[in-house]
Amino acid sequence: QVQLVESGGGLVQTGGSLRLSCVASGLTLSRYEMGWFRQAPGKEREFVAAINWSDAVSYYSDSVKGRFTISRDNAKNTMYLQMNSLKPEDTAVYYCARKYRSGGYYVLRYYDYWGQGTQVTVSS
Repeated sequence: QVQLVESGGGLVQTGGSLRLSCVASGLTLSRYEMGWFRQAPGKEREFVAAINWSDAVSYYSDSVKGRFTISRDNAKNTMYLQMNSLKPEDTAVYYCARKYRSGGYYVLRYYDYWGQGTQVTVSS
């Protein structure tokens, strides 16, 4: 049974940092492209970042580029999202997901397994 479990969310002030973790079980992360998405209240879920299977290439939304970094530790079967210079508009529930289809890193339907999410709140 595949499970993705996020952690590391919390309340932080503007300009602060958080590191989210996504621990996988039932699958080997290194064999898949993986992504992070977020959903703010009243808004659609949106792409944040993705990393390809070889870790050679990562992708970011324009809103987080230069502030967030996606990475993974294959030995721990864990993916991370380092978030720096946080802004109130980064407030959302953050989800990790496994991508099963090539191309379109920002396309939600290309991801099949999702975690339960972790809340990130950035106060102004």
